[in-house]
Amino acid sequence: MRIREGDPLEIYTDHEGEVIFKKYSPIGEMAQFAGQYAETLHKTCGLSVVICDRDVVIACAGLPKREYIDRKIAMEAESLIENRQLYHAPEAGGVSIVDGGYPIGCLMPIITEGDITGCVASLRTGDNDGKIAPELEAKLIQTAAGFLGKQLES
Repeated sequence: MRIREGDPLEIYTDHEGEVIFKKYSPIGEMAQFAGQYAETLHKTCGLSVVICDRDVVIACAGLPKREYIDRKIAMEAESLIENRQLYHAPEAGGVSIVDGGYPIGCLMPIITEGDITGCVASLRTGDNDGKIAPELEAKLIQTAAGFLGKQLES
């Protein structure tokens, strides 16, 4: 894991006085809540959803948890998050959220107090493709990212 400029850190000392830096993930603190939100989107809309912090997947629904939770985000997905705007994939192909995973259908960064804290994305698994209109999928993902961002601010 890389530490980027502006990343929040937790600082600890061990019994020998050594300093230990650990990346702090605000969205990771609400992993259970994020998981419930993802599960609700999956049950009500049929979307396969992942919620990530800046480094790893912290929650998912409609996907095998063992294959996604705590997996590092792919470099291409990181680039999409850094763009700070909605990404809606073309019909065929696309970027995966994790290496070797399903392609992203729609992705929206979670922005808290002007900083990127993670993202919400729907994935194309074959099971959910075409069940809802692309515009509705985009609005649902944007709403989830906006809501989680506001929760982190309070």
